[in-house]
Amino acid sequence: MKICATAILAAMSVALGGCATVLNGTKEDYRVDSQPNGAKVSFSGGQSCTTPCKVELKRKDDLRADVELDGYDPAYILIQSRLGGSAFGNILLGGGIGAVVDGTNGSSNRLYPKPLIVKLAAKGSGEKALLLDEDGKVRSTVEEHNNSVRVDVAKTIGADLAELKQERASTQASDPSEAAKAE
Repeated sequence: MKICATAILAAMSVALGGCATVLNGTKEDYRVDSQPNGAKVSFSGGQSCTTPCKVELKRKDDLRADVELDGYDPAYILIQSRLGGSAFGNILLGGGIGAVVDGTNGSSNRLYPKPLIVKLAAKGSGEKALLLDEDGKVRSTVEEHNNSVRVDVAKTIGADLAELKQERASTQASDPSEAAKAE
């Protein structure tokens, strides 16, 4: 009886291996919008579109989205690939094989923020670009969001694209104790 149960469990592990790959795929439709509409969005992965739009992005890739519209300050948003809940279900139900498969190809990941909705700041207004949720409520400023994911995203897209070096330099310039730590 124990051998039969073990065989069934092993068969289920193999059958469920890569569950998120089967259910989610390695890419996702990613919705982008702006206030006002009509902004050009260029992704570090090479895709581009004009808002409102959808692009197909790889789930496993961190990205940078540059948003531009005449009359508004340009903004960039760092998009982070985060581990989704299916990874934990895969480990519990499918075992190590599925977790390795899904972890390698990124199918258990989700892009954040999703959807990407940015309220641009008019040139000369002194306002900051904002990230909005699907209901139009403010999530955070673009700057706050970027600062919260910058170090992690820089590991995959590079410090220059994530503007990590510029961030450190401005922190050091404003705080002499930070400059001393860096030396």
